[in-house]
Amino acid sequence: MTESNYARNIIIVLANLPDFLRKPILKKRMTEYFSLPEQEKEEIINNALEAGPTIPFPNFSKLFKTWLQVLVTFSEKQRKELFLQYINAVIIFPEKLINFHLDGILEIFMSLNDDEKLILSKSIREIIAELDVGKKKTLLFLIPNNAKIQIGV
Repeated sequence: MTESNYARNIIIVLANLPDFLRKPILKKRMTEYFSLPEQEKEEIINNALEAGPTIPFPNFSKLFKTWLQVLVTFSEKQRKELFLQYINAVIIFPEKLINFHLDGILEIFMSLNDDEKLILSKSIREIIAELDVGKKKTLLFLIPNNAKIQIGV
């Protein structure tokens, strides 16, 4: 089984779990992420970016919303580390972002409560502010305008 298929299978299983199981399992997996070597972290991010668009959006949306809700519970440092890994991967391989249903992802973000949206937006804005000019330009080109407005960039 390839790594991509492995990541896809994990995503499918997590997405199909009821909320009361999905959230603690996902939180445990996300917590483990921070103790991994850098190469494994990059591999996980790349596999998730490849696997995500292959999941039917209704299933993916449940998992993504849970992921955001769990991410809000982590420290600012952890949140920024995880977001930065995704941002760097997308800057290197922009085609990975194109395969996602970005309007749907924004809708999921907008369905969060105001405090959750504020916490996540703040982390993303700080990361973008710290990027070098070239990376910032690439990222801002990739982010849809309506998402930029919602995040405040």
